[in-house]
Amino acid sequence: MNIKKDILIRVRLAFLVVCLFACAIVYKVVHIQFMEGAKWKKISKERRIRYQPVFATRGNIYSDNGSIMATSLPFYRVAFDPTIAETKTFNAGVDSLAMLLSRFYGDKSEDYYRRKIKNARHAGRKYIRLNSRQINYQDKKMMAQWPIFRSGKNKGGVIFEKVEKRFKPFGLLAERTIGFINEDKNGAGLEFSFNNNLAGTDGEALFERIAGGNKPIYDGTEVQPQHGYDIMTTIDINLQDVAENALYKALVEKNADYGCVILMEVKTGEIKAIANLGKTKGGYIEDYNYAVGNQGRTEPGSTFKLASMMALFEATNVQLEDTIDTGNGSYRIKNTTMTDAKNGGYGKLSVQEVFEKSSNIGVAKLMEQHFSNNPQLYVEYLNKFGLNSTLGFQMDGEARPFIKSTQDRSWYGTTLTSMSIGYELKLSPLQTLAFYNAVANNGVKVQPIIVKEIRKADNVIQSYSTRVLNEKICSDETLKKLKIMLEGVVQNGTAKNIRSSDYKVAGKTGTARKVKDGKYVKLYSTSFAGYFPADNPKYSCIVIIDSPRGVNVYGGDVAAPVFKELADKAYARDLAMHKPMRARVVANKDSLPQVKAGSFDDLSLICNKIGISNHNASADEDWVKVEPHMRSFKFMPNPVLSGKVPDVTGMTLRDALFILGNQHLQVQVQGEGKRVEKQSLAPGANIEKGSKITIVLS
Repeated sequence: MNIKKDILIRVRLAFLVVCLFACAIVYKVVHIQFMEGAKWKKISKERRIRYQPVFATRGNIYSDNGSIMATSLPFYRVAFDPTIAETKTFNAGVDSLAMLLSRFYGDKSEDYYRRKIKNARHAGRKYIRLNSRQINYQDKKMMAQWPIFRSGKNKGGVIFEKVEKRFKPFGLLAERTIGFINEDKNGAGLEFSFNNNLAGTDGEALFERIAGGNKPIYDGTEVQPQHGYDIMTTIDINLQDVAENALYKALVEKNADYGCVILMEVKTGEIKAIANLGKTKGGYIEDYNYAVGNQGRTEPGSTFKLASMMALFEATNVQLEDTIDTGNGSYRIKNTTMTDAKNGGYGKLSVQEVFEKSSNIGVAKLMEQHFSNNPQLYVEYLNKFGLNSTLGFQMDGEARPFIKSTQDRSWYGTTLTSMSIGYELKLSPLQTLAFYNAVANNGVKVQPIIVKEIRKADNVIQSYSTRVLNEKICSDETLKKLKIMLEGVVQNGTAKNIRSSDYKVAGKTGTARKVKDGKYVKLYSTSFAGYFPADNPKYSCIVIIDSPRGVNVYGGDVAAPVFKELADKAYARDLAMHKPMRARVVANKDSLPQVKAGSFDDLSLICNKIGISNHNASADEDWVKVEPHMRSFKFMPNPVLSGKVPDVTGMTLRDALFILGNQHLQVQVQGEGKRVEKQSLAPGANIEKGSKITIVLS
């Protein structure tokens, strides 16, 4: 009996404790809800609402003629506050809105969107993302007219969340030069190097954290972002396209590892084209800036012989006619053997022929004769030429050149002769080109530039002008000798395969053996560096093709043809480089000269000079066909329309190349003669991307 009573007492006590605990909970709930409600609501709101950045629009990157190379395009995600719209507006439009959403996105049914919107409104949710897919500006304008949405953000509840994407109108053209920047602010190219200008300054605004995302609150405290500046580059889109196509074809043909091309204006240092292509499993892409960076810094090989000859002429009185015996093509220096490309050797050569034929032995012997007692003098000349210094290029990542000194521990008895032919030192292609450009520019070494202005709309924020690095790299007498030798390489030497009858080219081929695992192997870095037209240089250019395979893998066979293709296109589209046509007096005025087609200005000038009557059917046409009429010429319109194949029959080769090149056609020339007799594509046909045309001369 006592046990039963004891159990009852314990149960009653336990029940009492539970009741008291429940009452305490109810009290606390009531206290929090009614007594401290305002306090906790304030804390909750403070935690839900916070300032977040409003990202600035990134600036554009332009080519030299104002074409957009990179821009930020606005895209949007569609979100919705279903609680804002009035009941009448909501009920009248929700079915139509659900139907339109289902048809537009095509991923969910009409019923799915209707239930999603109604459920969110019933639950009082102030933010739902209708679909994660991004839409463009035109889609945004269309959606803004849909039921409920047409009432706007404040009355309809539609929220278009802006998302910007970087867009390159020319696709992969100059991709590595344009570059990129990631979320960690790491990147490459112009996007990275000029990020401080392009990025702008972000603003900030209040956002409320609610289920499904963050909803902006526009209360007047928001700070507007300062959008980024635009940068104006020196890149010529047409020449860039030619450079990349010519480089790509050479790489594919020779199954090479990588290649690069740089085309620069001699006087200004403005880079008009810079192409970099590296081999991947899927083909060739712009994976690295070999023209500027460390991976492209290599032993230049024979293109460096220009620097050696410059040092020789500056330090001695050696003349181009002086001779040197190169022997049978094999020369023992200390414990190594140097060879020439020709089996059996070249025998006795003049100094000019040593350079034209790129004789390693000839250059090495000249260096030994004049610098072996003081090799540091040779090094000092190289430093004087600026070859040991960076160029201060505008893009990040410029490689540091390596020119060995006699104080270096690695200096050996053969180092002088090795350096003289381009080994035991390293330069980037851009640094080599800047040196060649100085020779073309009468000894004035200028800094290469790729960005000429930073702009905000039409206002120039900062401009970059040509900067002289060295007022006179060497004497005028030395320059004269070097120019003769460089022209001789193309006229008579290792690059005579790119000789042109229209303009003169000066340059030097290079073929340097590659090093793998500390040993030289039978792979080569081939190159050609030079300028054109040689008698009045407008452009300088360097081409690098690394590790070409197959037969004929020397610089003159691999790299020089790429130079030639780019030079031909640049020359064809730049009338200022063309030699003026001289008017000739017609011996017999009753006999008219054979003129069929060409530039109206040129033909009219010639006719007026030689006294032939001429009549123009249309004063607005630049290009005309010629019809003989009695003892006069009648000029008929021959319009050149964008996107259409022009009629170049009857024109000179120079005029035909100019017109076809501007229409982005790849031109092949057959036959020999002065004028175009036939063309493979019919005049007026549409031009497809990558179209080729063959013209036959007669």
